[in-house]
Amino acid sequence: MNIHLLSIGNKMPAWVNQGCQDYLKRMPKECQVKLIEINPIKRTKNSDIKRIIKEEGQRLLSAIPKNNQVVALDVKGKAWSTPQLAEKMVTWMTSGQDISLLVGGAEGLSDACLNVASQHWSLSALTFPHPLVRVILAEQLYRGWTILKGHPYHRV
Repeated sequence: MNIHLLSIGNKMPAWVNQGCQDYLKRMPKECQVKLIEINPIKRTKNSDIKRIIKEEGQRLLSAIPKNNQVVALDVKGKAWSTPQLAEKMVTWMTSGQDISLLVGGAEGLSDACLNVASQHWSLSALTFPHPLVRVILAEQLYRGWTILKGHPYHRV
């Protein structure tokens, strides 16, 4: 199974790239996570935010590989514990489909992205800086994998 982490944003700070890559390189071949950066639309003080969300959503949708199950990262989604994430990963692996995790821009995902997703996942009721979401996702995917393999990384 491959997990495609599709995220609006590029030119991340070095600590974000380093943190994300540190966890992604730990993932085994049978559960690779591929980060796909989608260029954001430039924002100004007079930007039409609804148009930007829609256009960024179109960019995300066009980047989803064929036959992927889509999971939207959404503040209104369901929060999963790490063990629940591990259970989701088992379900994803047995589905025979790759997974695309969609991370919108600062204003979130478009309705089109939310509608195409089979699951809506909220990382927390807290608000995180957009770049930090990548690091959190990468770490949680690795942690979920270690739970499945009985690795001692995850401690309760």
